[in-house]
Amino acid sequence: MKKHCSKRKRKPESDDISDDAAFAVVLAALSSPNPNSLRPLIKKCLNKLRNSLTNPILSLLPALLTFKSPTIASRAAEMVGSAALESLDMNQRISSDAGIINGLLAALGSSKTRLPAAACHALLDLCTTSVGRRRFAHSSALPRLLFGFLQVHKSSMISVSLFSVSVDSEGITSLNIGFEEDELPVLLLNAAIILINTCNIEQLENIPTNLSQAFFAFMRNLWAKVRNEMLQKNPLESTQGENLYISNIRISHMAESLFRLSICASHRTKPLPFHAVERGIFGFSESGFKDFMSNHWEVSPFLVRRGLSEGDLVEEDDIFGPFVGLLNSTGKFPSFLSSMLPKMVSCLPISSDELNILTFLEEVKIKLGCPLICQQDVRVLRTDSHLKREVHFFQENLNSCCIKDPHYFTIEEVLKCQEAYKEGYTIALRGMEFRFENLAAIANELASLFGQPSVGVNMYLTPPNSQGLARHYDDHCVFVCQLVGTKQWRLFPQSNVQLPRLYDTLDRLHDSEVQNSMAECKQFLLREGDILYIPRGILHEACTENLSFDGSDGYSLHLTLGIEVEPPFEWEGFIHVAFFSWNENQKQAHNSFESSSGIIHDICVNLLHAAIGMIGDSDSTFRKACLVASVFSQSHTLNWLDLNQRVIFCQLIDKINTESHFLEVFTSIELAVHKNKDPFQRIRWLGSLNLEEESSPNHDQYMPLMGMKNLLSLCIQHKDKVEAAFQQLRSRFSSEVIFEDAIESYKILLEKYRKARKQYMNGMVSLHYEL
Repeated sequence: MKKHCSKRKRKPESDDISDDAAFAVVLAALSSPNPNSLRPLIKKCLNKLRNSLTNPILSLLPALLTFKSPTIASRAAEMVGSAALESLDMNQRISSDAGIINGLLAALGSSKTRLPAAACHALLDLCTTSVGRRRFAHSSALPRLLFGFLQVHKSSMISVSLFSVSVDSEGITSLNIGFEEDELPVLLLNAAIILINTCNIEQLENIPTNLSQAFFAFMRNLWAKVRNEMLQKNPLESTQGENLYISNIRISHMAESLFRLSICASHRTKPLPFHAVERGIFGFSESGFKDFMSNHWEVSPFLVRRGLSEGDLVEEDDIFGPFVGLLNSTGKFPSFLSSMLPKMVSCLPISSDELNILTFLEEVKIKLGCPLICQQDVRVLRTDSHLKREVHFFQENLNSCCIKDPHYFTIEEVLKCQEAYKEGYTIALRGMEFRFENLAAIANELASLFGQPSVGVNMYLTPPNSQGLARHYDDHCVFVCQLVGTKQWRLFPQSNVQLPRLYDTLDRLHDSEVQNSMAECKQFLLREGDILYIPRGILHEACTENLSFDGSDGYSLHLTLGIEVEPPFEWEGFIHVAFFSWNENQKQAHNSFESSSGIIHDICVNLLHAAIGMIGDSDSTFRKACLVASVFSQSHTLNWLDLNQRVIFCQLIDKINTESHFLEVFTSIELAVHKNKDPFQRIRWLGSLNLEEESSPNHDQYMPLMGMKNLLSLCIQHKDKVEAAFQQLRSRFSSEVIFEDAIESYKILLEKYRKARKQYMNGMVSLHYEL
C-alpha cells in the first residue's frame, strides 16, 4: 500500500523559477493540445517574465495576444506596453514585429472590455515614438480603432470639460479634455486622433468612407462642445475632475485631426454652379460679364445695381442670402457679434507658395484651434474725421499680428468689440471664406471664373456716421458686396499708371496728390444687394450716414471679395511657365547637352527668365491677371475671352523677342550677385513645375547664388559665345513656343495651388462648424 505524506507539498511560485524555465513552461503550454487548461500556469510565468523581454520571449507575444483567455491576452498586451516604454530600441523592435502588431489589432476587436483597453494602452505606448506611429498608420489599425470607438461611445450622452496642463513659451495654455465616458472609448478616441495626425494624404483618403464620415461628424460635434466649453468657464485643475476621465487629448490635437479628416473628398465644401455666381455678381445680361471684362477689369470701377428696390433680386439668385440669413438667426444686427465672434478660431496664415498642406500643419499644429489673433483675424478701427488717420480700439495690440508675438483675443476682449462698435469703430473680420461654407463656395467659384487659385473674403460692420479704413488703395481687385444697410463710397483716379503687384510695398499718398484728385472723385451709394468693383490701385474710402435712405439706422454690413493675382498667375508668370515648358520639351527632345554647351545653355535660360522679369517690371500688360484658365473660357469653344488671351500671348512673345537685350539683363544679374541678392527669388515657384519623380527633392531649376558667381565668371571669359547663344535661344523660343503647351503646364501649376488652398479652406471651415 502506497504511503501518503503527512504534509502537502507547496506548488512552486513563478518567482521561484528562472526566466529560462518560465519561458520553457510557457512555450510548452502553448504547444500543448489544450493550452487553455494551463491558464493559471501561463499567468504565473508571465508575471515572472514581464520585466525581462528577450527575443525568445518576444516571439511568444503574437500567440499570447491571440490566446483564448482574455486575461492572458491582456497580460501579454500589458507586457508589450511596458516593453515599448523601456527604450527607443525596444519600441522600434516591437513596432517592426508584424506578429505583435497584428496580435494587438486583433485584441482591439474583443468583446471583453479589459482586453481592448489593454491593447489600446499598448498601442498608445508604442505610439510614443514616430516609428510606432508610422507603423500603425501603415497598418489597418485606424479603421479598427474608428469602428471600435463608434461601437462603444455614448453618442448622445458625451460631455466634456477642459483641464489646464501647461503653458508654453508663447503663453498658450495646453488644455486636455476630460470626458464623462468610460476608459475604453476615450482610449480608442485618443489612439484614433494620434494615428489620424500621423497619416499622409493617401492614407487619410483610404479610410473607408462610412467610417470616415461617421467619425468626422462625431468630431465636428465634439469640437463644437469643446469650443462652447472654452467660453463657459476657466479650465479646471486635474484635482477637480473626480467624476471625469481626463484624457491626453489636447485641443490642438483634436483641431488637427478634424482639419485632416476634412481633406477627404466626402467632407469637402459643396460647390455652387459658376453660372449662379456669374449672375449673382454681374447680373442677368448675357453681355454683363463680357462688358465687365472688356471695359472695366483692372481698369475702372463697375457698379451692379442688384438692390431690393430694383426688384430684380429674387431668392434663387441672391447668392449671399444664406449667409445673411445665418447672421439674422444669431441675433439682431449688430448684436450677432457677441454670439458669433467668441466661437471663431484663428485662421493661421499659410504661405502663398505652400503646396503641401501637411507641411503647414506641422508648422502650426500646437496653435491650431487657438483664439482669434488681434490685427490678423480681427481689426477694430475707425478713421479720425479731423486727422484722417486710422485709430485702433486695441491700440496696445497694434503690432500683435507678428507671428513671433501674436496677441490672442480673450473672451473679454472679444465681447468688447460690441462696446467698440457703439463708440464708432468698424469691426473688420478677415478670412470669412474659411469660416462659412456658403462664402467658401462663392469664393471657389469666383476664383474659377477668373482663373485664379483662390479668392479672399473679408467682412466689415460699420456703425452709423462713421468711417472704418482711411483712404487707401489695394494691391488686389475687390468686389464690394453690400449686404445690409447703405454705405457711401468715394473713388479717386489712379495716380500710378502701373498696376500695383501683390505683396509689393504700397506707396504712401502725398497730400498734393489727394487734393488734386478730389475734383475727379466718383461717388457711389451702395444699397442692399448692390455690388461695386474696385480695381487694384484705385484710391478709395467709404463711410456711413446717420440714417439710411429709407430712414433706418445708418449702419452698414458689407463683404469684400478680393481677387489677389499672385506672381505665377500674372501674364509674366504665364510667360515664365511657357518658356519653362518649352525648354523642358527641348531637353527631352535632345536628351542632353555636351558639358560646356550645357552650362552655357543653363546660363542663357536663366538670363532669358531674368529678361522676362525686367520687361514685366516696365510693361503693365505683364502685371495683369492671366485668364487662360478661366472656367468661362473653358465652357465656350473659341469664345471671345479665349481669343483675347491668345492675342495677348502673341503680343507679349513678340515683345520678349524684340526687347530682351543681352547686355542689359547680364548687367542686371551681375549687379544682383555682387550685392549678394538672389536674382531669381521672384520665380522660385517655377520649381513646382518639376514633374520628374526621380529628381531630387532639393533640385533647383535655377542656380544657387555661389554657383551663379562661378558661372558668371565663366560667362565673362566667353561673353561673345554666351551672347550668341542667348540670342539664338530667345529667337527659337519666340518662334517655336506653342500656346496650348503652355496652357497645359500652367493648369498643372494652378491645380497644385488650388488643391492646397481648398485643403486649407476645408480644414478651417470644419473648425467653424455650428458657428
